[in-house]
Amino acid sequence: MPRTYLLTGFPGFLAGRLVPRLLADDDEARIVALVEPRMAERARALAPDGVDVQPGDITHPTLGLDEKTYARLTAETVRVFHLAAVYDLAVGAELAERVNVTGTQHVVDFCARCENLERHHYISTAYVAGTRSGLVLEDDLAKGQAFKNFYESTKFAAEVIVRASMGDIPTTIYRPAIVVGDSKTGETQKFDGPYYLLRSMGAPLGSLLQVGRGDAPFNVVPVDFVVDAIAAGAADEDAVGHTLHLVDPEPVSSAELARLLAREYAGKEPKLPLPPGVVDRSLRLKPVRKLFGGTPRQSIIYLNHPVSFDVAQAAEVLGRNGLRCPRFPEYVGPMVSFFKAHETDDAYRPAHEK
Repeated sequence: MPRTYLLTGFPGFLAGRLVPRLLADDDEARIVALVEPRMAERARALAPDGVDVQPGDITHPTLGLDEKTYARLTAETVRVFHLAAVYDLAVGAELAERVNVTGTQHVVDFCARCENLERHHYISTAYVAGTRSGLVLEDDLAKGQAFKNFYESTKFAAEVIVRASMGDIPTTIYRPAIVVGDSKTGETQKFDGPYYLLRSMGAPLGSLLQVGRGDAPFNVVPVDFVVDAIAAGAADEDAVGHTLHLVDPEPVSSAELARLLAREYAGKEPKLPLPPGVVDRSLRLKPVRKLFGGTPRQSIIYLNHPVSFDVAQAAEVLGRNGLRCPRFPEYVGPMVSFFKAHETDDAYRPAHEK
């Protein structure tokens, strides 16, 4: 009898890469990918052998499944990988609450009903830390922090739900930093996050502008590292009950990130500093956002946020599997090369720009 994994978030950027890795690591695995009905056709076209695409809806109490299917899956499922979320920094409160919080509660409820569940693997974010500064520990969660946007606040609320279930449901929580393209090929799914810096460099003087204070760490991780780390955690029984920061333990500063990107993209370095407050106010104006490559104002604060993340628990899991996070200078070349090859391709624009 195949070992059934229920996975949400397919065929998204991270889930799409995680699926073949999970199948390769367990030749008895069968993955049921719970997919929004509007995405089902695309998911079926992209799904490898060993994946059954099941239309569903995590915002529904029974995941949008009929009673028979829900009962069958709770009887068969041995692992749950919950990746589905709204990742847009500009997302509104109602949508973020419905998908990120209510959807997670329904997945946890599903886990609680599974008869043979080995573990729930929940993909959170390092930015549940909100506006905290200084060092954030992996066991930290509620520390009275405020949040920079509804994405952060609802991912925090979702992790509260998952944490509350861990006494009854074996769980590992993964908190990636900002995820960028593959460290070897540069391949990514959309040009957002730090790619907005690259997009702004195509404008006149864009490669010369340095936004903000510049000395704050800017934590990015390549998608292949995140996939490897989740797979390692999934195979490691000692990861049960732990939260793992999947971050660069030695992140570059936002100034160094901009320098490295500008060197690769334009062969020159930023020399014109812009105060973050001025940039934030200016990005309220559509023509200015266009000049900055469509950069949403919600993203600027990440360039000036002095926060770092402890990796003690993640380092133990990764170390047992011979893994380390590549440093940004090691893969900025492939990242920029992929961007330059596709920067005018509308397929890579974030969903809110289409």
